[in-house]
Amino acid sequence: MELVRLIDDEGENRGEMRTEDALEIAIGLNLDLVEVAPEGRPPVCRIMDYGKWRYEQEQKAKQARKHQSTITIKEIKFRPKIDPHDYATKKGHVLRFLKNRDKVKVTIMFRGRELMHPERGEAILLKLAGEVEDLALIESRPNLDGRNMIMMLAPLKALTDKPDAPVTETAAPVADAPEATPAPEATPAPVADVPAPESAPVPPAEESTSENAASA
Repeated sequence: MELVRLIDDEGENRGEMRTEDALEIAIGLNLDLVEVAPEGRPPVCRIMDYGKWRYEQEQKAKQARKHQSTITIKEIKFRPKIDPHDYATKKGHVLRFLKNRDKVKVTIMFRGRELMHPERGEAILLKLAGEVEDLALIESRPNLDGRNMIMMLAPLKALTDKPDAPVTETAAPVADAPEATPAPEATPAPVADVPAPESAPVPPAEESTSENAASA
């Protein structure tokens, strides 16, 4: 005889009983018998409107996705002797990243004796920051790290609107990065060996997708 612990539609613990008896109570209320804690001894089942519960969970997940934002760090690299055309092209990438509300890690790469004049790299970084100041703030000023000088730019809206957003750093070829989608919450399953009533069919579980952000 298979036993379950029953929680009724009012949230009251009805104690242990046979699965058949619990299902009979659920059918009498025109509701579903759903197993919510299969690891329990005995398993815990709850009487509920399963279709309504799934709808509410989907709405909560949508609201959570609305309020979640991922700030991606894109990296763009310059040379201290960069020519004007190459500078203009890379500046265009920086502007696109900032408009997409991504942070931008700007790196000056020094080679050989170029490291003897770090002020040239700093001048390029500060010039760039000045030209994009309507879209970004300097989050970290130019700093020499080995043979590289690094400056971090943060989009203005990312600083004011999304201070707690998670950060993902990327350094891939220039590309627009899609937003990541959080995985849905696990859902309880109706009791496996007892048919659910026709009045409340169980909708299929949603699949979630997750895409990695591409970067410059």
